[in-house]
Amino acid sequence: MTPSPSRPRSYRPGDWYAVLGPDVLVALPPSERGRVAALWEMVDDGADGDAVLDALIAGGLRHLPGFVLVSEVDGTTRAVVRGSVTCTLTAGGEVVELDGTAATTWVERSLPGVTATTVSVSGDAAGPDLVIGPGLVRVARVDDPPAAVEAAPAAPLDVPAPLDVPAPVDVPAPAEVPQVEEEPSPVVAAAAEAAVPDEPEPGPAVEPEPEPEPAAEPVEPAYEDLPTERFDSLPPAPPAPPAWAPTSPPPSAPPAAPEPDPTPEPQPDPSPADHDHDGMTRAGSWDPDEFARPQAGIPGQPQAPSVTSRPVARLVVSSGDTVDVDRVVLVGRAPEARRFTSTEQPRLVTVPSPQQEISSTHLEVRPGSGADHGSAVVTDMGSTNGTVLVQPGLPSESLQPGIPVQLIPGALIDLGDGVTIQVTRP
Repeated sequence: MTPSPSRPRSYRPGDWYAVLGPDVLVALPPSERGRVAALWEMVDDGADGDAVLDALIAGGLRHLPGFVLVSEVDGTTRAVVRGSVTCTLTAGGEVVELDGTAATTWVERSLPGVTATTVSVSGDAAGPDLVIGPGLVRVARVDDPPAAVEAAPAAPLDVPAPLDVPAPVDVPAPAEVPQVEEEPSPVVAAAAEAAVPDEPEPGPAVEPEPEPEPAAEPVEPAYEDLPTERFDSLPPAPPAPPAWAPTSPPPSAPPAAPEPDPTPEPQPDPSPADHDHDGMTRAGSWDPDEFARPQAGIPGQPQAPSVTSRPVARLVVSSGDTVDVDRVVLVGRAPEARRFTSTEQPRLVTVPSPQQEISSTHLEVRPGSGADHGSAVVTDMGSTNGTVLVQPGLPSESLQPGIPVQLIPGALIDLGDGVTIQVTRP
C-alpha cells in the first residue's frame, strides 16, 4: 500500500481513541485518554512505528491493558496488538488475523504487499462507516482502505402502460354533387301562398292632427317703454371717481412682535382629574432596554458576524453528520435556538444519547472574533455531564460552562454517551 499524506480510511464510531497518520495507526482504550494528545503530536510530526511503540511501552505494560499499532515502511506493514483486539491483514490473497487476547506482552507480525487492513477494538462495531483522513477520532473499527458503502437500490417507478390508440383511418372526401334547380310542386306552392298574410284593404284617409304652435318667449320690456314713475323712487347713483385720482398708498408693515420672555411662566397646578390614575402611566413611550438581548460571544471582543463568507472549521460528528462552521452551530440531544433571532439562523445538530448523558442543548461552536478571528470557538452551554476537549499538543481539559475555547484542527470534542466531534479544516 502506497502511503499518501491525505490517505483516507473508514471507521465506525466507538469508545477507543484512534490516532491516524499517513503511515501509522495507533488505537488506545478509553482509560488512556491522557496519552492521546502526546501520541497525536508524534504521529503528526512524522514519527515512525518504532518511535511510537517506544512511547507506548515507556511506562511499562502493567498499566496498559491493550493497544494496536500498525505502521508501514518501504512496502512492509507491521502490526502489533495487545489485549482484547484483533487486526486482520490481507496480502497476496492471504488473510492473517492477529488476536492479542492471550498474549502476555503483545502479538507482532510483518507482511510485505499488504492490500487491506482491518482493526477491530470493540465487539459492538455496528454503525455507519465514515470516511476520514489523518486525525484523531473515537472508533470501534478501522478499515484501510475505506469499506465500500453499498447504496440502496432505487425503487422502480410505476409507469402506466401506454394506451392502445387505433391508427387513423383515411376517409375519402365526399364527391361534389351538382345542384339541380327543381320546380316546386303544386302542393308546395299552394302552402307557400297560404302562409303569406293577405294585405289589408285601404280604408278612408285620416287627416293628421295639427301640431300645437310653440309658446312665444316673453319679451322683457325696454326701459324706455316703462313709465318714468318707476325710476323716480330710485336713489341717485354715486359719482364715479376721477381718472386722475392717485392710488391709495400700500399698507405699512405690521409692527414686529415682542420677543418672548425666556423666563417660563409658572403653570397652575393641575386638578386631580388631570393626573393619571397611578402616576406611572406614560402614553406613547417604551423602554428600549425591555427588548434588549445579551450579545453572544467573548466579552471585550468585537462581535462575530451572524454568517461568515467562508467556514472557519468543519465538524465531523461520530453519528454521521458533517457540519461547516460558518455560523453558530448548536449540538445536543434536542437543541433549541431560543435566544437567537430569526435573522441569525443557527445550525441545529441533533445527536443520539441512549443513556441521556447529553443535554438537550449541550454545546455551541461558532466563528471566533477578535483574537480568535479565522478559527472556531467551542462553549459548553451548561450541560449536566460536561464536555471533554482533547487538542493536539495539549492535555485534555473539561470545558467550563459559558467559557469559550479556541479550537485547533485535529481537536476532539467528547460529549459523552459515545458521541464525539472531530474538528478539521474546511
